[in-house]
Amino acid sequence: MKKTSTAAEHDKTKIFLLSGFLGSGKTTLLKRILSWESDLSGTVVLVNEFGKVGIDGAILKRAGSDVIELTSGCICCTIKTELAQTLKDIRDRFNPKRILLEATGVAEPDAVASVLEDYNLKQGFEIQKIITVLDIKFWIAREVFGQFFMNQIAQADLILLNKIDLADENIVTNSLREIHEAIKESHIVPTIYCEVDPETLWVQEHKKTFGSELFNFYRPVHPSIDDHENDLHNHSDDDEHHGHTKNKNAYVAFDFSESQPLSETCFKNFLGQVPWELFRIKGPVKFTDRTMLLNFVGGRSDWEAWDDDQNTSLAFVGWRVNGNEVIEQLKRCVLTE
Repeated sequence: MKKTSTAAEHDKTKIFLLSGFLGSGKTTLLKRILSWESDLSGTVVLVNEFGKVGIDGAILKRAGSDVIELTSGCICCTIKTELAQTLKDIRDRFNPKRILLEATGVAEPDAVASVLEDYNLKQGFEIQKIITVLDIKFWIAREVFGQFFMNQIAQADLILLNKIDLADENIVTNSLREIHEAIKESHIVPTIYCEVDPETLWVQEHKKTFGSELFNFYRPVHPSIDDHENDLHNHSDDDEHHGHTKNKNAYVAFDFSESQPLSETCFKNFLGQVPWELFRIKGPVKFTDRTMLLNFVGGRSDWEAWDDDQNTSLAFVGWRVNGNEVIEQLKRCVLTE
């Protein structure tokens, strides 16, 4: 059930906290976000680095971004006061729509969030989403890193399982299953170079669109964004509604359209059985008595009422998913006259 929002809550600056162990890919994610064509004029980037030299901030500035840096400590411990004061200053000077806060790799998200428990800060800010970037190699070796490492993951609203192109396919599949079993309340999306569509990050700020807009964000990585080349492809077979991969690093994009209503029981059973590698499904779903908009991200479904009584029109994105099999399963849910 969705929370109702007051006018005061709408006026608050939304903080998107980017977390993740050292070297997971947080700065790559920030660079990707800042490369999107969407309007970021109301966005401030705040980077915390553990040390006196701001390396990540320098990288982002070279990419053409305005960045505020907090150095010489971790925002969850030694510089909490500085963070609080910086947030107040940002609010007074810019009154931004959102803040992208990249925490140091040795910070726990809930410790950072606790800074906002200050009464004055609570009036102007709220944590909209905690996003943890997880290097798949670190997950495989998680027992070495201990509870701190697990806390970073468990406290996330969205987990980006990153660098899947550097792991064996079976390891990726097993890792997705293990994380879903260990942290049931989080969205989990497998990524290469933190490639993710804007809607998955912005939560309630998304537009009610579907189809090619979703596909377009799973495309070959531009060399200006990432540090080295990769072999990323996306594919959509418009004639047959089938998807397939060209190589082990490929995302798969395909779609499904149907004028006849779907069985609600059958469709929801289908959602409960899709492989973890199929991490994005979006679009209206026509049932016998109503049409609902589905936004499925990393194993979790969000439904909204959809006024337009149109046909089912779903866009899918996954990693090494057999689009033919998915479509065949969906066809079993179509009700015949």
